[in-house]
Amino acid sequence: MTKMIFVNLPVGDVLRSTAFYEALGFEKNDAFSNEQASAMVWSDAISVMLLDHAFYATFTDKPIADTRATSAVLNCLSFDDKRAVDAFHAAANNSGGSEPRAIKDQGFLYGGAIEDPDGHTWETMWMDKEWTLPAAG
Repeated sequence: MTKMIFVNLPVGDVLRSTAFYEALGFEKNDAFSNEQASAMVWSDAISVMLLDHAFYATFTDKPIADTRATSAVLNCLSFDDKRAVDAFHAAANNSGGSEPRAIKDQGFLYGGAIEDPDGHTWETMWMDKEWTLPAAG
């Protein structure tokens, strides 16, 4: 069985967040979605669960972080090429998100970061799979 990851994010407005993530190319899985949560599929192995604050709070006794003011986690998504990174950033900027770190081209590595409307940070990157570290001198 393929190992999977489900990233659970507390959100202030499930409908707004669902629309934002759909604009980025995630697909909503209706079988695991309702008014309290949206299951957003990125790939066969990665899903993001958008949980309203009350529902999220049923999974932890800790207070929910204000991710607009503090960093709780940095998630990074990989892309097939630079154009896909550019399109993801454009979709975020056009759908209520922001770009706290602009795209940087380092030749072998290309990417930046976006934030969703709740302040959750998603780093983006394309990496040249043929690149190798220079030989030590």
